[in-house]
Amino acid sequence: MPAQPGRRLSGRRLSGQRRMERRWGVLMAVPAILGFAIFTAGPMVASFAFSLTDWQIGGTPSFVGTDNYVALAADELFWTSLTVTTYYTLGAVPLGLIVAFAVALLLNQRVRGLSLWRTVFYLPTLVPAIANVVLWIWIFNPDFGLLNSLLREAGLPAGQWIYDEGTAIPSLVVMSTWGFGNTMVIFLAGLQGVPRHLYEAVSIDGGGPLRRFWHVTLPMMTPTIFYNLVVGVVGTFQVFNQAYVMTEGGPDHSTLFYVYYLFRKAFIESEMGYASALAWVLFMIIMVLTFLMFHNARRWVYYEMAGAR
Repeated sequence: MPAQPGRRLSGRRLSGQRRMERRWGVLMAVPAILGFAIFTAGPMVASFAFSLTDWQIGGTPSFVGTDNYVALAADELFWTSLTVTTYYTLGAVPLGLIVAFAVALLLNQRVRGLSLWRTVFYLPTLVPAIANVVLWIWIFNPDFGLLNSLLREAGLPAGQWIYDEGTAIPSLVVMSTWGFGNTMVIFLAGLQGVPRHLYEAVSIDGGGPLRRFWHVTLPMMTPTIFYNLVVGVVGTFQVFNQAYVMTEGGPDHSTLFYVYYLFRKAFIESEMGYASALAWVLFMIIMVLTFLMFHNARRWVYYEMAGAR
């Protein structure tokens, strides 16, 4: 049966409308594409090119191939910064996840003044990064800091905290829990998405709060835990403010974080080529860690829609 003229006209209008929508879509995407090309992709390509050169700021780059990468293997401070950053990550990420998850569980209860409590726990996240660091410098001050004052009042020995090699990283790990607000909000959103009928099923079977948590809450929250884990690892490998403002990498390089060492090489020692090589090594480390986390996620992350781990 031949198509009717009205249908052909309607199809042409629809096709013309789709072309117009496509053009507008491309036009609206152009600023984002240009921004990515100019401010992200372009600098990344440039930094890789710089990593193959010996370039002092103010001088002329000279091509050296992979010499900067080879030199990293013999650089003791490179390995020190990588060790310090890994140590910090292994402490800050698990502690931050546990604290944020525990607070999210508490804030998921139906209690009076819940909105106020959620605001109170989220407020530290809104403190500017430098103001946050200055606050903790006062808290960790060994002479008149808040932490030592409380310990003395309780009759306990005071500590040197960030001014001692043995306690510097643990102190910064504790400090990192101060800004758990964003992680807490994500956990809270995940908790509110857990189906109520699963809790009811466990209750009908005689399960208590612990059983409900172990068999319902924890499995259903594994995608959210996994997301916060990846974000946490990537974030802690790029920690910088604490070393830059609080410790300057000391005492005795005990807080020489990787990004701070990169900053020193680039903007204090003016070795831009070497710093670019450091940046690309960090990029590869984060890529490998992210791949390993995604590869192992299938063993413990449960997706309800997929019906399997």
